[in-house]
Amino acid sequence: MVHLGALDYAAIAAYFLVTALIGVFVARGRTTSDDLFLAGRSLGPLAVGFSLFAANVSSDTLIGLPGAAYRTGISAANYEWMAGVVLIFTALFVLPVLMRARVTTMPELMERRFDARMRKYLSAVTLFLSIVLDTAGSLYAGALIITTFIPGLTLWETCLIVAVFTGIYTAAGGLRAVVYTDVMQAIVLLVGSAVLATIVFGKFDYSWHNVVAAVHPDKLSLIRPLDDPGVPWLGLLTGLPIVGFYYWTMNQYVVQRILGARDLRAAGRASVIAASLKLLPLFLMTIPGAMASVLLPGLDHPDQVFPTMVATFIPAGLTGLIVAGLIAALMSTCSATLNSAATLVTMDFIQPRRPDMSPARLARAGRITTIVITLLAALWAPMIQHFQGLWAYLQQVFAFVASPLVATFLFGLWSKRLGASAALRGLICGHAFSALFFVARELGWIHLHFTIIAGVVFVATALFTWMWMRVLAARDRPADDDRRIAVIARQGLQRVPNDVLWAAAGVLAATAVILGVFW
Repeated sequence: MVHLGALDYAAIAAYFLVTALIGVFVARGRTTSDDLFLAGRSLGPLAVGFSLFAANVSSDTLIGLPGAAYRTGISAANYEWMAGVVLIFTALFVLPVLMRARVTTMPELMERRFDARMRKYLSAVTLFLSIVLDTAGSLYAGALIITTFIPGLTLWETCLIVAVFTGIYTAAGGLRAVVYTDVMQAIVLLVGSAVLATIVFGKFDYSWHNVVAAVHPDKLSLIRPLDDPGVPWLGLLTGLPIVGFYYWTMNQYVVQRILGARDLRAAGRASVIAASLKLLPLFLMTIPGAMASVLLPGLDHPDQVFPTMVATFIPAGLTGLIVAGLIAALMSTCSATLNSAATLVTMDFIQPRRPDMSPARLARAGRITTIVITLLAALWAPMIQHFQGLWAYLQQVFAFVASPLVATFLFGLWSKRLGASAALRGLICGHAFSALFFVARELGWIHLHFTIIAGVVFVATALFTWMWMRVLAARDRPADDDRRIAVIARQGLQRVPNDVLWAAAGVLAATAVILGVFW
């Protein structure tokens, strides 16, 4: 059990105070929906880049990555560097389309490309994932650790307290408050993780040779065989890019930050900054987890690795910094998902039904929606304890639900012939196929890693969509086809700046070096 001292509680209290002050400060005089949901499209690359990183590396990552490395090795870090590759792909091929369209939500872009049915479908699925996965998962992971550090709090109480606090400052300040606090939270998170990683590395006399000699070689390899329980090589090639593409390009709570950038140059630079930061978790979170398999053998559950490392290795006075980092990670993701979920409800459901609503009234509706979604996520979060594990809960649901969405999005992005009805029917068939695959896997009829299943579902959805496109043919070409095709037309797109291209090449080169070292 970790016992916090007066300085630790003071650090945590100071963090909460600063966060609240930021929310109040940025909310002054900003009442329109564009201010609330997109920060007036005025954000710079540093703010957006750090915000992308902080929103992604939440409490479930701080717990999940060391835990996965403790159990199966550092192959869990494949999710991290692959995210950087996906971000660069997005910066080069998707961001020019998004920034030209000037949409508020990704479902809005799908409506422009297809029709209102596709917008509602994607928005509903994204909203569901945002509440039960992103927000509830982060609340659960954070509450699980906070209750370890602060005895006397229950899981329900902690989820509710953190959710309500996050919901209030998010509702007040909107995306600008989310992004500004994310910058602070990313710094705290990186510093806290670096302190812990340095101390753990010190147990091996700061010698990588000693680490290699002590830790089993399989746990220090990124590329794993086909039967590996962590991330098999085939899943690395198929499932991870697909799930990563959804997360970094279609997931509203992530892409909303990019949509708030002031221009394409800022958005591109932000994506490269985030891609660079995503190389750090391998060294700050995953490798320390693999080291802990030697230093702390015999733990009952992998999720105990991070709090046990803190309790065992962190000296008095620094524990508060680590707990503040946990809270920072938790609140970064929660604030992001809450703001994006409110955006989806307000812009994809309320505004189409009430097109005469003023920007101020839309903003008010968004704030009310934020509070409601906060309570729903807080109520669901403790239920995750009844599932087999948080990491499996998050990654498997993403693999089954997101893969058909990615197939439809990419098909529609690059094929001018795909009509709205064929796209919608193909997507529905893809999700039905995915559901059947999930049942068969749970019943033991199919034994495939979920990352491989993501690739299978992606290909199946593309085939379903192609078949419907052939069946419907000319009947599925609306009168305003030219306008819908113009959304994805490559002609007239703003060119990605050269500095972004060179920076992206540098990140890819660094990624290649890491893969070469930890092959």
